[in-house]
Amino acid sequence: MKAVVNISLKAGVLDSQGKAVHHALDSLNFNNVNDVRVGKQIILKLDETDKTKAMAEVRKMCEDLLANTVIEDYDIELS
Repeated sequence: MKAVVNISLKAGVLDSQGKAVHHALDSLNFNNVNDVRVGKQIILKLDETDKTKAMAEVRKMCEDLLANTVIEDYDIELS
């Protein structure tokens, strides 16, 4: 099974990397961009075949290591 974890900063948390990208886009005359938020994506290949167990396992990975849940949100997609 494959798990895709998308991690992004929570709303209200300053995204300095996103601001830098937004500024760079403006300087390149891409003026139709209102906001930029930068996140990360982690792709995991799991041996687990039970979707419920896989989701629980990946959620625990996120809570324990992959995401800083104080300032980040995460979304898990299994396939």
